Amino acid sequence: MSQQLNPAKMSGLEILQAMAEGVFPHPSICDTMPMQCVDVSEGQVHFSVQADDRHLNPMGGVHGGFAATVLDSVTGCATHTTLVAGESYGTVDLNVKMVRPIPKNTVLHAKGKVLNVSKTVAISEGDIRDAEGKLYAHCTATCVITRQIK
Repeated sequence: MSQQLNPAKMSGLEILQAMAEGVFPHPSICDTMPMQCVDVSEGQVHFSVQADDRHLNPMGGVHGGFAATVLDSVTGCATHTTLVAGESYGTVDLNVKMVRPIPKNTVLHAKGKVLNVSKTVAISEGDIRDAEGKLYAHCTATCVITRQIK
C-alpha cells in the first residue's frame, strides 16, 4: 500500500484490499453475518458467506435478512472500490429477489459488481450462489456518493 496504511488517504479499493489481505480488520458486521472477502478488484467483490443457527427465522429457516444484508454488503463494497480517498457512499435502494431458501451451514459465494457510476450515484448488482452456480438471491442497489469538494 502506497499510503502508509492511513485509511483517510487510501482509495476504497486500497482499503478493501487491505481488509482482504488481513492488514485491516474486517468490520464487525462480519462477526454477525459470517462474510469473508475472497477477491476484490475495481468495481467487483467476491465474498464467501455462511448462514448458521444465529440467522434463523421463527420457522427454523435462514431469515431473508441474511441474504439482504450480504447483498447490501457486496453491492456497497463494489461501489466502495470505485471511490477515491475521502469519498463515501450510502445505500438508498436495495431491491432483493429471493430465488430459493438460503441453506444453513453451507458455504455460498456472494458477488457484487458495479454497473454504472455517475457524479452522485452508483448502480450495482449482486447475487448469492452455491459452488455449483445455483442462484439463491439476486439484487440491484443504488448508492448515493458523497464526493470531496474540490
